[in-house]
Amino acid sequence: MDLSIFHSPQMLWLLVLVPVFLGWTYVEKKKRAVLRFSAASQLFKQGRGIRPFMLWILPALRIAAYVLAVIALARPQERDSRIKDLSVEGIDIMIALDLSTSMEAADFRPNNRLHVAKEVLTEFLAGRSNDRIGLVVFSGAAYTQAPLTLDYGVLKEVIKQLRTRVLEDGTAIGDAVATALNRLRDSEAKSRVVVLITDGDNNAGRVSPLDAAEAARALKIPVYSILVGKGGKVPFPAGQDIFGQTAWRDVEIPINPELLTQMANMTGGEFFRATDRETLKEGLQKVLDSLERSKLMEGGAMATYRELFHEVLLLAALLLLIEFLLKSTLLRVFP
Repeated sequence: MDLSIFHSPQMLWLLVLVPVFLGWTYVEKKKRAVLRFSAASQLFKQGRGIRPFMLWILPALRIAAYVLAVIALARPQERDSRIKDLSVEGIDIMIALDLSTSMEAADFRPNNRLHVAKEVLTEFLAGRSNDRIGLVVFSGAAYTQAPLTLDYGVLKEVIKQLRTRVLEDGTAIGDAVATALNRLRDSEAKSRVVVLITDGDNNAGRVSPLDAAEAARALKIPVYSILVGKGGKVPFPAGQDIFGQTAWRDVEIPINPELLTQMANMTGGEFFRATDRETLKEGLQKVLDSLERSKLMEGGAMATYRELFHEVLLLAALLLLIEFLLKSTLLRVFP
């Protein structure tokens, strides 16, 4: 900790009144009434004792309390020697999440692919502090669900509400990447990235995946693709049985890891295969580990302070209390 400083040092000018209080105390003592006694010589013979010499303690306590009260008004503060940098460092990340019905496949049992993806994304947000993150959702078409933001609370709520069978079905990978790129094109961050999370092959949309990858390469925005699912035949919900329980049937869901790998390679990104919750989580972390962090905004620097005035004020009140007790008991003056 550094040496204490004052928030309102101008209040210290009130200390010039200390000599005034000293003079007023001296005059008050001279004007104080004395006890008339017909045989004062007898009192002189007894000696003055130590008590009269202690009377100076009362004005000293009062003046000390005044000085401390003035110091409290000036608000003494203790400054931390460590300066906090307010410049926000981070990455601009647009996440493109597949909401096609194939994400209902339950090869991540007991939960389906979308449920696990939402949980992992929520945990991913909990570990971020300075990265601006946006969200694009897609199936047969792609839409911006959340623009780039640092408000992770809103993003978590948006992710929580995501459902399949809301958009037209299909897997428009090219449209999803193009929509994410449109959100990143005006970003001034050094590190801009698209994270594509899908479980299938491109079969819808107006933009081809390779055209979208070419646009990403032109903008120098890497695309990190994560293929979710184990591949082959996977359990898929097929309505309810006679007991009201979800019925399952094995379905072959087409995947195209070669396409996702090509898109990643074209843009300078990387392809990951997520066959369970942990590998999906690791894939997102590897994206962050490979990126250069940049300053999104300049915020200057800030020193932290701890207020000390309440401690000084408490000491002033304690001195006044001691003066009152002494004045009322041990150093009481008559009349």
